[in-house]
Amino acid sequence: MRTVVVGAGPVGLFCAMSLARQGDDVTVVDRDPGPAVEGSWRRRGVMQFEHPHYFRHLVRLALQDRLPDVWEQLLAAGGTPANFDGAPEFLSGLQCRRATFEGVLWRAAAREPGLHQRAGLVNGLTSSDGRVSGVTVDGATVEADRVICATGRGSSLGDNLRAPGSESACGVSYVARMYRAAPGAPWPTWALSGRVYNGYQAILFPHDDRTLSALIILPSHDSALALLRSDAAFDVAASMIPQLGPWTDPAQYVPITDPMTGGRLTNGYRGQLDDTGRVSLPGVHFVGDAVCTTNPAAGRGVSLGLQQAQALLSMLDQADQRDTAQQFDQWCQQNVKPWYEDHLLWDAELLRRYAGQDIDVQGPLSSDVLCSAAESDPSLLPAAGPVLGMMTTPDSLATIDEHVRGMLRRGWRPTYAEGPTRDALVEQIAPAAAALAALA
Repeated sequence: MRTVVVGAGPVGLFCAMSLARQGDDVTVVDRDPGPAVEGSWRRRGVMQFEHPHYFRHLVRLALQDRLPDVWEQLLAAGGTPANFDGAPEFLSGLQCRRATFEGVLWRAAAREPGLHQRAGLVNGLTSSDGRVSGVTVDGATVEADRVICATGRGSSLGDNLRAPGSESACGVSYVARMYRAAPGAPWPTWALSGRVYNGYQAILFPHDDRTLSALIILPSHDSALALLRSDAAFDVAASMIPQLGPWTDPAQYVPITDPMTGGRLTNGYRGQLDDTGRVSLPGVHFVGDAVCTTNPAAGRGVSLGLQQAQALLSMLDQADQRDTAQQFDQWCQQNVKPWYEDHLLWDAELLRRYAGQDIDVQGPLSSDVLCSAAESDPSLLPAAGPVLGMMTTPDSLATIDEHVRGMLRRGWRPTYAEGPTRDALVEQIAPAAAALAALA
C-alpha cells in the first residue's frame, strides 16, 4: 500500500512510522526541510514549536504501543517521565520541549525503512476512478493509494471534500519565557503547575535539559497585560506570581529566550464528510489539528491528535476506505468533539472569571467548574478524575452536574489562587515597560 502523509508534525510522523512498520511504502511531505545538520531548527509555520509543552500519559502510551524505540530515544534525549502530585502512576507523562520531541521523531523517521521524507508544498489531491490517487507537490505528482492529511488547522488541503467546520476564538492569549537552571538550582518534582489568579492564569512547565518555561495567560483584549511581551515587564510579573517567582529567580534560572507570544488561538472541529454526510473522495483521511483544535492552555492537543491516529490506524486495514472514513468520522464525533464542545464552555467561563463575573448556575457547566468542585467535595473524584486524566470525555460529567449546581446554589465557587491581581500586575509592569521603551 502506497501512503502519503501530508504534514510532518507529531501526529503525521506517528502515522507514517506506524504504517511503514506495517509494510506500507510511505512518503511524508512537509514544507519544512527539517533540522539542519548541526541541529538548529526553526520549524516553519509552527508557532508553538518553542513554546511550553507537557506531554500527557496518552502520548506516552501511544508511543510505547506502536513506536517503543522512539519512546526510548526521547528519554535518551533528555525527556523525563513525570506525574502530578497524588496522581496514579499510570498517568505519568513526559516533560520535554516541543523542539526536542519533534527532533527525535523527525530523526527516527529519517532512519525508518520504507519511509521517505520530502520537502515541498502540497498543492492538491489527485484522483482516479472516484478514489484518491496521490498528491501534487510543487506541481509534481506523488502517487498514492491513500492520503492522510495531518496538516493542521491552517491548511486548505481537501477543503472541497468536507463540510465546513466550526471554529471560534478562544478569547485568550499567552506570553511565555524559557529558562535554564543553573548548576545546583532546585528542580521541580511534579509534572507541571497551573493556577487561576484574579484576572489571569499562570503555568510553570519543567522540560528536558534543565530548562523550564513560565507562562502567563491573559484575555486577548487586555492591552495592559500585553506589556508582558517586553523582557522587563515579564520579569517583574513572574517575580510577583508565587507560582513562578521561585523558578524565574535570575540568580538560579537564566532566561534563554525573550518572552514569546501565542495568539489567534481557536477552538475548532471539522469532520471527514461532505455537507451531504458522505465521503467525497475515498482514501483521504484527516487527522490531528485538521479535525480538532482546543485552547492549548489545557494541554490536550497532541494527546487528542495521537488518540485520533491510534483509532485511524486500527481502522485502515479495511478494504473499503469509504467505510473507514465513515467509521473514523463517527469515532471522532464520540471521542474528540466532546473536548471541543467543552472548551467552548471552559474558555467562556474562564473569561468571565478573569473579569470577576459570576458563574451562570442555570447555563451549561464546563469540565473546569465540574472538576474544580471535586477539590471541595472528594466524593466527586470518581467522576472528575477520569476526565482530568483524559480517560473519558467531558460529557461523562453529566452524572455530577446537578450535585455541583447544588453546591453553586449554596454559595460554592472556584477560588482564585493567592497572588497578585491583574490590576496589581499592571501597576508594576507598566513602569518597567515604559523604562525599557525609553531606552530603546
